[in-house]
Amino acid sequence: MKKTVYILSLIWAILIPILSLNAQTEKVPEGIVLSFKAGNAAELSKFFHDNVELIILDEEDVYSRSQAEQIIRKFFSEHKPEAFKIIFEGGKENSRYAIGSLETPGEKFRIYILMKKQEGSPLIHQLRIEEEEKNDQ
Repeated sequence: MKKTVYILSLIWAILIPILSLNAQTEKVPEGIVLSFKAGNAAELSKFFHDNVELIILDEEDVYSRSQAEQIIRKFFSEHKPEAFKIIFEGGKENSRYAIGSLETPGEKFRIYILMKKQEGSPLIHQLRIEEEEKNDQ
């Protein structure tokens, strides 16, 4: 009996720190996810840093927040979102990244987001949108 209690206590002592570390891991702000789902460039731009590196399909440059909003608005108007989900998230305390999947009528896009904390809030510094390869099976 003492051995079982000892083993359970040891397992518990190991799991508590692991679970608390996972609880502290920050997720992509819900506003970003909802903005992609709705195709709302204005809401998404609220999460942009002052200057954002955009890589959309074959176009790449650094834009101001307002310029980036216009470019994303154009993208959403040409590719109306039907669904969006985060596939993977990672990073460290001040720098996080996420990979998402955006579905539009007839097309799927892979979304890469790099965020860095500015004054306690995660802001998008880089946003990459690539067309997913289609499987011909």
